[in-house]
Amino acid sequence: MRQETLDQLASRLMALQIGHPVRVAIDGVDAAGKTTLADELAALLTQHGRPVIRASIDGFHRPRSERYRQGADSPEGYYADSCDYSALRNALLGPLGPLGPLGPHGGRRFRRSIFDYRTDTPITAEEELAPEDSILLFDGIFLLRPEINELWDYRIFVDAPFAATIERAILRDSDLFGSAEVTRARYLERYIPGQQIYLASVDPLQRAQAIVHNEDPEHPSLAFSASPPTLTTEQAIERQ
Repeated sequence: MRQETLDQLASRLMALQIGHPVRVAIDGVDAAGKTTLADELAALLTQHGRPVIRASIDGFHRPRSERYRQGADSPEGYYADSCDYSALRNALLGPLGPLGPLGPHGGRRFRRSIFDYRTDTPITAEEELAPEDSILLFDGIFLLRPEINELWDYRIFVDAPFAATIERAILRDSDLFGSAEVTRARYLERYIPGQQIYLASVDPLQRAQAIVHNEDPEHPSLAFSASPPTLTTEQAIERQ
């Protein structure tokens, strides 16, 4: 069942020929299964001969002092202050897009990360040159928010109920936070309410071209939007 989901998604992505790298958002709440899905898709697309660029929102965090300026437990701070969307546009999404008048777009010279949140220091990653037919698989939280939504060529939302994701998070993050109890409290106070702000204000499921229902990772279900991917603002300008 999972392999069927992967095959269908890979087929959709490989069918996209747009004259520049295909920028794919793999969005979802914390511990929904975004990174696992992106890694599996990357392996499958590579097997089919498509160059893949893997990157994550983890490489575009703000410094700790900015992320926690509203308090370590603030849901509003989690949604508003976690990530540097301007850097993401300038370093990765813009360069992989079409040539156009919207700033530093096109050229295919990109950086896949700019900040190491573990050490709280910038990364001096060298520029890379993306093949024109490459596919960017970018996983992370809050990816369909207005600041960057127009820069995706395809949007996947990995959906799972909070009851399931919090249990996964406890297994994954207890060493990071020190205990299962602290991890649960952290998610209940900051991460889940922050995600609820995002879900209510942006409604990412309505923006996605594909939704992976991932409550049971071994048996996910897949739903596609009835309409094809919408033309992004930059593509519309380019084609005028």
